[in-house]
Amino acid sequence: MKIQSIAGFATITKDPKASAKLYKELLGLELQAQEDYLFMDKFPGSNHFGVWPLKMAAKACFGTEEWPEEFPEPTSTVEFELCSPEEVSSAVSELQANGQKFIHGAITEPWGQTVARFISPENVLVGLSYAPWLHDEKAG
Repeated sequence: MKIQSIAGFATITKDPKASAKLYKELLGLELQAQEDYLFMDKFPGSNHFGVWPLKMAAKACFGTEEWPEEFPEPTSTVEFELCSPEEVSSAVSELQANGQKFIHGAITEPWGQTVARFISPENVLVGLSYAPWLHDEKAG
């Protein structure tokens, strides 16, 4: 078997209205509706797939290997790539102005990625990201 790409990723929600507000209104994804299922075909490809231990996610988000009880434990993460570190900061401000609470605002990780994270209505750890190596013309 040879996997060629990620064919799809979908969050599973108990609150479709809250999820629709986040992904369609706040993040501006052009999702279509098929009954209550929202989707977007031909979404630009994933540049990364990983299996991230919860203690490492906690360390990245909170600086400790324990996930705090006041936040739901995520079982997955998705990061949306933006065009610059400044765009990440701007997106945080825009979403906060619309009521979105963040685990942390824009930070620069030791590996050079700028990222801000929050928990979605489905308990997905959502990142708004700028990874310089994904914008390097020599890459890929």
